[in-house]
Amino acid sequence: MWQQQRGWSQGGGFQGRGSWQQNRARHWQTEHRTWSQRGGYGGYYIPQQRFSLYFGRQHFFRIRSSPVMYLGYPRFDYGGYSFLIVDPWPEYWADNWYATDDVYVAYDDGYYLYNRRYPDVRLAITVVV
Repeated sequence: MWQQQRGWSQGGGFQGRGSWQQNRARHWQTEHRTWSQRGGYGGYYIPQQRFSLYFGRQHFFRIRSSPVMYLGYPRFDYGGYSFLIVDPWPEYWADNWYATDDVYVAYDDGYYLYNRRYPDVRLAITVVV
């Protein structure tokens, strides 16, 4: 239900756009939102046993190909799950960061995508079911 209602866009969340390149931020510091700022994560949760096998700081990967747009947001697959990037990606990241940068999925107050090249930046993501 939360996904169908696009719960990730609540609380002033980033509104998806029509293409991958349009989801780049103009001013990431003011455009991104944490899950706390959105009112909390309400999506699907990956079981802890599976999460520890494929996700977390020690399990980095490359998305490799440009994420496909779904509901106006970039979608990628990893570890048997599909994810939507519901934050804009920073304006200072390379155009092809998904193919060149190591990333990983971690959980804090919701799921986030981290780029090892920019460890202080985290993009809110949600599991798509």
